[in-house]
Amino acid sequence: MKWVQTWIALLIILVLVISCHTTKKMGPTMLPAFDLEGHRGCRGLMPENTIPAMLRAIDMGVTTLEMDVVITADKKVILSHEPFFNHEITTRPGGGEVSVAEEKELNIYRMTYAETQRFDVGIKPHPRFPQQEKIKAIKPLLDDIIEDVEAYIRLKGVKPVFYNIETKLMTSTDSIFHPVPEEFVKLLVEVIAKKRITDRVIIQSFDYRTLKIIHQQFPQIKTAALVEDFDKQSVQDLVKELGFVPTIYSPHYSLVNETRLRECHALQMKVIPWTVNDKATFDKLKSMGVDGIITDYPNLAR
Repeated sequence: MKWVQTWIALLIILVLVISCHTTKKMGPTMLPAFDLEGHRGCRGLMPENTIPAMLRAIDMGVTTLEMDVVITADKKVILSHEPFFNHEITTRPGGGEVSVAEEKELNIYRMTYAETQRFDVGIKPHPRFPQQEKIKAIKPLLDDIIEDVEAYIRLKGVKPVFYNIETKLMTSTDSIFHPVPEEFVKLLVEVIAKKRITDRVIIQSFDYRTLKIIHQQFPQIKTAALVEDFDKQSVQDLVKELGFVPTIYSPHYSLVNETRLRECHALQMKVIPWTVNDKATFDKLKSMGVDGIITDYPNLAR
């Protein structure tokens, strides 16, 4: 089977090289002047990381769909914020609830894709998002998300959107809740290459191992460095840690100030904070000059 894996890897590289060559001829696909990103689709209004959430976000005018991906036991890339079934949003087959103590036993990396489809993640009322519409929903394949989004865009006659895809992994859970970064990236890029959306993809992560691999192996793919609210390192230290300047600096919104904005822009790095869910903060950050905002409520932009 080793020759098969080698052939697949070469095919991915070939598709990306062709994509990159085309992009160079036509010029790079630039992010919007202000990038409105729907967090997990539009988590405040629809079940997170589902096809209905992504389509509703498009209706609200987002320019980028933000989403999270994990890997199943049979190596499928599916949308999920956690690599397990979160108790807040999950209903078991047959209607039972999932407790906090039980949720990590429902390890998606130990389930086949077919097994994950038995759980509902849309009908349980969300304790923190009372406006969220309750509908039956499953954790979809990234492949299906892209296919449905692209078809919906054509149907609606609207501009193509970008895909901001977060890799959910950390060193302490390698090979427990997810594959090691090299395999994770390989599986993810296979889908991106197959769907021919390379020029409209951003890979974001708190685990910078992912970003380093993307930068080294697939430099035509945009990257976003996520930064937690408690992470007080300077912009310069972050870039030093990465070893390159990412496309986007994506901090918790509380870290944004005029000095940090100037530092990022001096490095040609866009600043797109997360997750802004009130109108006053949204308007304040936009007036400060951020390059976009990630929000659970894309309707705040109206």
